[in-house]
Amino acid sequence: MTLRAVVVDDEAPARAKLRRYLAECDGVRWVGEAVDGPSAVALIHKERPDVVFLDISMPGMDGFGLLQALGDPLPAEIVFVTAQDDQAVRAFEVHAFDYLLKPVGPERFARAVQRLRATVSPALGIAGRVEGLIDGAPPPAHYLERVLLPAGEGAELVRVERIDRIEADRNYLDVHVDGQSYRLRGTLDAMLGRLHPAHFVRVNRSTIVRLDAIRQIQPWPDGERRLLLVDGARVTWTKRYLANVPEGLGV
Repeated sequence: MTLRAVVVDDEAPARAKLRRYLAECDGVRWVGEAVDGPSAVALIHKERPDVVFLDISMPGMDGFGLLQALGDPLPAEIVFVTAQDDQAVRAFEVHAFDYLLKPVGPERFARAVQRLRATVSPALGIAGRVEGLIDGAPPPAHYLERVLLPAGEGAELVRVERIDRIEADRNYLDVHVDGQSYRLRGTLDAMLGRLHPAHFVRVNRSTIVRLDAIRQIQPWPDGERRLLLVDGARVTWTKRYLANVPEGLGV
């Protein structure tokens, strides 16, 4: 099955680049483009694409406003292609498939398309998946492979298996990677929903831990557990969240 793609961006050079990238990728075909939110809504309803490559910053209606206008469930997979490096968590809160930071290179774009082709069912396509939602079947899970984290004046794209723990601080998250801490805006619940439950677990009200980052699990008062992580941090796994213990962990 060839995936049908729509491009939404108010800048002509950006649309032209994505058209060129799409033409160079196997298994995906450009079927239309739009320069703003209202025209994009009409185009998407008309063409029923499998994927929308979407800019965030557009006049009148930004990318998130477009998703609100499309409704829930979304009628296509969404890949944000944007110059904004501070909206990654919000993008994944609305279940975006991927988040590409401009300027996007052809290799990174090709990897996103390859993941799309592996994830979108060739037998069903997007229409079949929407019908499955109506029938009560759960949507396919798209877990994060990478997280865009602020670093100085730029941003660093970090693979999630490098994350040791994530701690909530009001409306922010402190993401601990290889002994360094990165701060971004978001909620712990939203982030947890985007991380694979076989690899990450919430251990208390404010902390998510990668299971492979746990060095030791020690008994603690009141039936709780004390975790020693590979980065030297000590975290309490509270009784309330011990119900989240993955099968086979033996705590």
